[in-house]
Amino acid sequence: MGAIARNIANNITTSGVFTSGAITNSSVTGITVLANASDGITLISSQTASNSASISFTSGLTSTYKAYKFVFSSIHPRTDGADFTFNLSTDAGSNYNVTKTTTVFRAFHDEGDTIAQLGYRDSQDLAQSTSDQIIMVGIGNGADESSAGSLQLFNPSSTTYVKHFITRMSGYYSGNENIDWYSAGYGNTTSAVNAIRFQFSSGNFDGTIALYGIK
Repeated sequence: MGAIARNIANNITTSGVFTSGAITNSSVTGITVLANASDGITLISSQTASNSASISFTSGLTSTYKAYKFVFSSIHPRTDGADFTFNLSTDAGSNYNVTKTTTVFRAFHDEGDTIAQLGYRDSQDLAQSTSDQIIMVGIGNGADESSAGSLQLFNPSSTTYVKHFITRMSGYYSGNENIDWYSAGYGNTTSAVNAIRFQFSSGNFDGTIALYGIK
């Protein structure tokens, strides 16, 4: 029996559990490079809004990844009850006007435990529209009010297929309610999508948006 195997064998309990001595510096000297422990998600860039009108990502959406994820943290409007929105571009941000068809639903529950609902929101979906898509409605602008969540965009560099997306947000609604907001749809274009803009329906905002590539 080799030294490494003997060391491991001598450090296994009767119940088959490895003790702390099973793998030591001396027993792994043959290993020169450890396998990549990445979960397949790579941070590409991050931007922070500070009383900003919008945040745009005009680079990073390439053919390197088949899926991208935007993560929103502490998204706080300066205008009470404003809606958080996004739109796509096929010309590196010169225009944000990709035609979209989408579907939206929400669940909400107020702090007083008097209202709780789940339903489709036909007033916030789009049918072949170039308008911004709402991804969180009516966020409060109180000192402790904000929203957080994510948007996934799939295969934006394709020149064959439309561009699917899914969003999921949790927000502090201006009426002292929590809203769980879902939207999904597609940008109806076979041109590559290479930029995306986030802004509110009214006023400026604060918060951080990070862009990740997913293998």
